[in-house]
Amino acid sequence: MKKIIAASIGNCVHVAGIMNFLSLAEKEGYETEFCGAAISIDELICAVKAEKPDYVGVSYRLTPEPLEKILDELKSKIAAENIKGIKWLFAGTEPTAEVAKKSGIFSHIFNGTEDPDEVIGFLKGITFAKSDDYPQDLVSRIKSKYPYPILRHHIGLPSLEETIEAIKKVADAKVLDVISIAPDQNAQEHFFEQDKMDHRLDGAGGVPLRSKEDFKALYEASRRGNYPLLRCYSGTKDLIPFAEMLNETIRNAWCAVPLYWYSVLDKRGPRPVEEAIRENQQVMKWHGQRSIPVEVNESHHWSLRDAHDTIGVVTAYLAAYNAKKMGVKDYVAQYMFNVPPSISPAMDIAKMLAKIELIESLEDENFNVYRQARAGIASFPADLAQAKGQLASSAYLAMAIKPHIYHVVGYCEAHHAATADDVIESCKIVRGVIRNVMLGASDITKDPVIQERKNELIAEARVTLEAIKSLSPNVKDPLSDPSTLAKAVEIGILDAPHLRGNPAAKGQLVTQMINGALYAYDPVEKRVLTEKERIDRILSKIDTTTNICDFNHELVV
Repeated sequence: MKKIIAASIGNCVHVAGIMNFLSLAEKEGYETEFCGAAISIDELICAVKAEKPDYVGVSYRLTPEPLEKILDELKSKIAAENIKGIKWLFAGTEPTAEVAKKSGIFSHIFNGTEDPDEVIGFLKGITFAKSDDYPQDLVSRIKSKYPYPILRHHIGLPSLEETIEAIKKVADAKVLDVISIAPDQNAQEHFFEQDKMDHRLDGAGGVPLRSKEDFKALYEASRRGNYPLLRCYSGTKDLIPFAEMLNETIRNAWCAVPLYWYSVLDKRGPRPVEEAIRENQQVMKWHGQRSIPVEVNESHHWSLRDAHDTIGVVTAYLAAYNAKKMGVKDYVAQYMFNVPPSISPAMDIAKMLAKIELIESLEDENFNVYRQARAGIASFPADLAQAKGQLASSAYLAMAIKPHIYHVVGYCEAHHAATADDVIESCKIVRGVIRNVMLGASDITKDPVIQERKNELIAEARVTLEAIKSLSPNVKDPLSDPSTLAKAVEIGILDAPHLRGNPAAKGQLVTQMINGALYAYDPVEKRVLTEKERIDRILSKIDTTTNICDFNHELVV
């Protein structure tokens, strides 16, 4: 175990930075010792001789002029006492850091502009001084910084040229670890059948990527600054060829694919629900076989359509369960906060904790889960000043779940597509929030009200999962069986108010926001329905001697 001692010297009494540094060092396995504030050089030398540390941290945050003489004394006494084999560290302001640099004493100097991830990187032995210091796979990138989350943001401007320049600028700013490429809908749906594109829609919703060379150009643009990872949506058609192309061109950091969606459910493609499930499972399997991480971005699609919180928890579990069944080894679990926007922070945390408990119950030596948090885009107001507040507020709340990845949503998204400057500013806002949280924040997850709601959601989710299993009693594993999963939507076990009128779903669910949480609701009796009541009403309408697929869409939830 390596040892670090630290103190402020001269007449400097500012030690908050030292204490935070030592706290981070302890978490990384160092033995630490704080030697005091405003200690003399003689006291520091005595401590060094007594403790025999590997590192000595020296801090000075006052006027820089006196520091030159203090460091001259330190340098001469290090030589006089023949102190060797120790690395000296300095922390201060930018002006005092310049003085420290000139002294020639210190192997590493912190000037106060560093984010905690840089300090953690130093403690882990990573200097980020050259391109090779920036890990180029997701898991390694996470491990190089955790407990500081890596940051992700999407970039997709209406032209390829604009997007290339934006990627260069963001990479040079070193504020972002992962750039998510946002292709336009034409690229997602018709990349391999471009004769079917409606070119009036080019650039709608993202960058119009039309060739492998376009993707390669984006990757080359990112080879600078802090060498961010690149990733891209899975596409909504020709999913395996698209995955192969992404792996070849941008070294896709991880795959994002739904379980049910990009189908007739959301009308982003023509696939029937069961077919979509089968194809999406094959995409998971393809990536799992190549040890590429996978995110199944499923749960928030239901919550965005006002499904009650229990369905959000159930579908989060189903997504992870299916990824594991398909052989995925590293799973990215996305937790989208503020969905719907009127959910209360306490109930939002409770919902996420329920998801986490169920998803991480699947972990074993072959299945690792990484938490990714983000704000819901619908929660951002068009007023840009208020939107910045929402970005900071949501990030602070999300840090309670200790994410490995924080997906920054540009504060401007309700007003305009994020430019490079918007991405950089949004990331800096979030980095400021994380910096404060890392100093120490109250653990709101222990709140008894939050814990009570979490436990309620887990119990309700288990009722729903058992109901899905009951649809196919003779199937070995109903929760990964595409036919069973499709039936769950067809008869309304999985449902959402926004699916009303969709021929692939029941669309009969009614939900109501009560005390900041979203519940299934009976509008006639004007009361909340427990999940058992809701499921019983559905199953009681089904003649067990008849194939479920034969039932019409008039069943009432």
